Amino acid sequence: MEYLSVGKIAKKWGISERSVRNYCAQGRIVGVKLIGKTWYIPEDAKKPERTNRKKNNPSLLEILREQKAAKMTGGIYHKVQIDLTYNSNHMEGNRLTHDQTRYIFETNTIGFENEAVNVDDVIETANHFRCIDMVIDQAGNALTEKFIKELHSVLKTGTSDSRKDWFAVGEYKQLPNEVGGSDTALPEEVAGKMRELLRNYNALPAKTFEDIVAFHVAFERIHPFQDGNGRVGRLILFKECLKYNIVPFIIEDDLKLSYYRGLKEWDREKGFLMDTCLTAQDHFKAYLDYFRIVY
Repeated sequence: MEYLSVGKIAKKWGISERSVRNYCAQGRIVGVKLIGKTWYIPEDAKKPERTNRKKNNPSLLEILREQKAAKMTGGIYHKVQIDLTYNSNHMEGNRLTHDQTRYIFETNTIGFENEAVNVDDVIETANHFRCIDMVIDQAGNALTEKFIKELHSVLKTGTSDSRKDWFAVGEYKQLPNEVGGSDTALPEEVAGKMRELLRNYNALPAKTFEDIVAFHVAFERIHPFQDGNGRVGRLILFKECLKYNIVPFIIEDDLKLSYYRGLKEWDREKGFLMDTCLTAQDHFKAYLDYFRIVY
């Protein structure tokens, strides 16, 4: 019997080394051996099916709703609000630090000494907290144009963009834009393309992790709003994972470049983005393990 290392199996199966070690520790790989602190995995071992949660335990969505209603601090709801807001905003140029983001969420005040802070950064941070609450409240509902536009409206209300005549808050873009040097849907095409995307997505009998990621790619390529598309798109990702009991994920700074590459290369190689999202999902599972939330 030939045995392979965790690293080689991770590469063979297209997942992170952390996932392989978890499978080993959980006894989900037949024939695996632990010698000292090293796992040895049979070369012909089968990749276990990914599971999202066990029966007879509250779902992540139920826990988020309970902690939100209780205004609980220090739990998974608290962490999601800060980490998702900070990372998603940071990807779009928001200059607030993680600690500053945390301070705004925890105190609902601004207390930055000897530092000039962009007002839009603060407003969009506070607005993003509200968007996450909307996602948690409405996660069980079907995805609609109305909900997507409401997310954008909440995110951008009160910003300097909202005072521009050509910027439509909560409505589709009025001027052409691009993302990463690539063309997006023209303003007159957006409504039709969004309705077609939602119609095809909602027609799927059961949504898989790849279905949700594929929707995200299509949404970002349409780029329906003048600004805020990335943040709205990642909020939708989080919502749909919660709806279908799939462990969600947050694209953190160390995965940002891989995420952008995956979006760009999706048609040629889906694995780039899928692997990035699965790695981010493994990071989120570590949060769930810490808070002892079963998935």
